[in-house]
Amino acid sequence: MVRSLLLLAALALTSCAANPSQPASPQLNAATVQSAIVATGGRIVDLSYPYDNATLYWPTDTAGFVLEKTHWGKTDGGYFYASAKMCTAEHGGTHIDAPIHFAEGRPTLDKIALDRLIAPAVVIDISKAAASNPDALLGAADIEAFERTHGRIEPKTIVLVRTGWSERWPDRKRYLGDDKPGDASNLHFPGIGEDAARALVARKVAAVGIDTASIDNGPSKTFMTHRVLLDAEIPGLENLASLKELPARGAAVIALPMKIGGGSGGPLRVVALLPPPVSTASPPAR
Repeated sequence: MVRSLLLLAALALTSCAANPSQPASPQLNAATVQSAIVATGGRIVDLSYPYDNATLYWPTDTAGFVLEKTHWGKTDGGYFYASAKMCTAEHGGTHIDAPIHFAEGRPTLDKIALDRLIAPAVVIDISKAAASNPDALLGAADIEAFERTHGRIEPKTIVLVRTGWSERWPDRKRYLGDDKPGDASNLHFPGIGEDAARALVARKVAAVGIDTASIDNGPSKTFMTHRVLLDAEIPGLENLASLKELPARGAAVIALPMKIGGGSGGPLRVVALLPPPVSTASPPAR
């Protein structure tokens, strides 16, 4: 996938204006991007859930997502016009935790460096352990086992943890372990252990994401994983979708939130650019 990203950059820098007598002007549009990805045999995967009436929030955020249509229909001038206003907590649905969320003095949402949000990704799969233990934790040993098989996790990598919990979305009770509004005392879902968080800090990763409601597991009361990662200015990406479609290595992730000045987090549209499949066919005979 790094090859695809480099190809996109090359296209942006080498595309010229239609009139060859004019100075070269970089041109990059949606068709160019799609063509560059398809040319390598790759594809784009959406890792985000929509914001709507089914969006899940932390139990103490009882208002949920509200979209109020202020105008939706024909105007006096006879043409159609649609406009609405929305209300949402920062931390609900597919969203990002800015470092300030659990670490005083650390960057707010608008101050997160882009190289933490656009980077190569690895996916560590703990779905088998989570299937038998809803409170399962990614541990440092899981990271080491991943590296023995797939190679060392390099600095500035986005590390994604797949638990299989996205298959439960948006069933509140199955996804969170409890469905009592306003009560977060009896939650059950997998997360990332403190030892794993410290191991990821040591590897200087760009960001960490997971397909559950929190990078800490449901029963956590001290939120040490949040505290460790965010203090190291490593953002958390939560409630991710479709991680099962990503390879263990090779994808690139673009995770761009609303740029909320002074925000502790916010809604996130995150996509993965997947590499072409590895061909196992024999070379043609000469």
